[in-house]
Amino acid sequence: MLKPIVLLIISNIFMCFAWYGHLKNFKTAPLWIAISVSWAIALLEYCFQVPANRLGNQYFNLPQLKVLQEVITMVVFAGFSVSYMKVPVTRNYFFAAMLLAGAAYLIFSETKT
Repeated sequence: MLKPIVLLIISNIFMCFAWYGHLKNFKTAPLWIAISVSWAIALLEYCFQVPANRLGNQYFNLPQLKVLQEVITMVVFAGFSVSYMKVPVTRNYFFAAMLLAGAAYLIFSETKT
């Protein structure tokens, strides 16, 4: 059960760089260069994302897998935005985290029918 979570974390690290890294690293580069670099990084993202979902589907139902992915995405994105992009943390980060925790609780506490 831990392996898909680790793969999702790695995938999301690549995703942050693919989707947002160009805003810092390629600000003045032509758009086609930013797109090309982002797509190359996104390929690495998918190399981890697809196996994570296949493995995760053995342990989680689809809604659980999606909520797990979103929680990991927001945690990784928060770390990325603060540490790499130097975006300050606001109290809304904490409120968003509480809402995500609530969503995770609800989806994982659902009874099986």
